[in-house]
Amino acid sequence: MTEGLDADVPSAEATAAERDAVVARVREHAGRLAYELARLKGGDYGRRTFRVDGGEWTLKYEAGDVDFLRFEGRSGLDVYVVSSKADPDAGELATAMEHYDEFVAAFEAYVASLAGVLDGVPEEFPPVASTGEVAAERDRIVSRIEDAADRMAAELHRVEPTEYGTFAATVDGTRWELKREAASASYVRAGGEGGVYLVSQYAPPSPGDVREYAPGFRGFVEAFNADIAELSDSLDGVEL
Repeated sequence: MTEGLDADVPSAEATAAERDAVVARVREHAGRLAYELARLKGGDYGRRTFRVDGGEWTLKYEAGDVDFLRFEGRSGLDVYVVSSKADPDAGELATAMEHYDEFVAAFEAYVASLAGVLDGVPEEFPPVASTGEVAAERDRIVSRIEDAADRMAAELHRVEPTEYGTFAATVDGTRWELKREAASASYVRAGGEGGVYLVSQYAPPSPGDVREYAPGFRGFVEAFNADIAELSDSLDGVEL
């Protein structure tokens, strides 16, 4: 009953070594195809499927190199000839490799089909309009708003000498807010939370936003002046 246990176990070393050699050659060759495909696609990541008589080959590339090469045969065979996860079965690899030349031919046909695809594409284009004038006007208006906001912040700091503070008012249905750091304006925002920053430490507003909101800043300053006047009036008649 145990005679079979004494028999020599056949070694798969030679077959595995041959399988590994084939995979290494395919990986090197498919890597060159992946590089060319990435150049055509213009990106570091992607894939393309090539249909052949025996089935479909899918080449996936990553960072300009082969990520995997998969063969799906019409008979139901599904094998990753090149993969970072597992080596293919030797028999399935042999079957897939019967169709590898078809894959290379399909790849070459795809590349050849793109020859001349850029013929007739214009090489000269209209001159680009300059935004210098409108940007300069935007900056001029924003600078005047910022100067006024700094003066407002300084006045607020005089009556409330804290490190940070805000002043807010609603003008014609639009919520305005000035935030200060000490005696300087940190930002001026119109439209409430998620609104437009006419003054900011990060980036200037768009010309369109300036066009929409800058006229309302006058009303915001008037509201500020009225608030300061009311504060002054509240101290009238105080005697010590």
